[in-house]
Amino acid sequence: MRIGILSDIHANLAALETVMQAFQKKSIERYVCLGDVVGYGASPNECCDIIREVSSLTIMGNHDAAVSGKMDYSYYYDQAKQALDWTVEVLREEHLAWLRSLPYLKNEPDINVCFSHGAPIHPEEFNYIFNMEQAREAYQHSSELLQVTFIGHSHLCRIFAHDGVEVIQMVPGLIELDPRKKYIISVGSIGQPRDYDPRAAYAIFDTESRTFEQYRVEYDIALSARRVFEARLPDAFGKRLFVGI
Repeated sequence: MRIGILSDIHANLAALETVMQAFQKKSIERYVCLGDVVGYGASPNECCDIIREVSSLTIMGNHDAAVSGKMDYSYYYDQAKQALDWTVEVLREEHLAWLRSLPYLKNEPDINVCFSHGAPIHPEEFNYIFNMEQAREAYQHSSELLQVTFIGHSHLCRIFAHDGVEVIQMVPGLIELDPRKKYIISVGSIGQPRDYDPRAAYAIFDTESRTFEQYRVEYDIALSARRVFEARLPDAFGKRLFVGI
């Protein structure tokens, strides 16, 4: 089975639509969303509509939790709080209820895969894994992890492998999983990449061949930015799209 993995859409409709068009050419049999459907961007209802229609599993992200009342976001920086407040005002109640119902994590032992937004240990805390130190800390709980843990949250494409002794960071791209190793794979962001590559990031996992590949695709950034400006969201969330930060 080929699983299309999406994460950190952040209400960026143009990016999501472009990624879904790209998926249509790749024989995807199932979609999984790793969270943060909303936040920052100007099209939360439209993005919720699409994800609810196509995704067989959607994990709760920290922005999803914030707008649906599952976490306190008063400590977020001012612009992020403004965007979340705006999202709460415009989101339809059906989408708020759906976001509120999402799981923090889902283990699927039949395919030896875990889906989480952030670190899989205490997932409700939304801790990051984007560097070696954080990966080593996560692998201290290696016995609790399935072979592959797919995460989002950092908006970065990262692959960490553990052979029971040491952790290595792998170059993103096409990899064939080694049955002797466990992996934590950060799939990157569709709607707001932060690795200085503004292209939308998405991924495909093949459960039969045990292969994983990350992809990038260009989309109409100017359209997404204009929607942010017109919605009177903080300008920074439109401007940063052009540089991928």
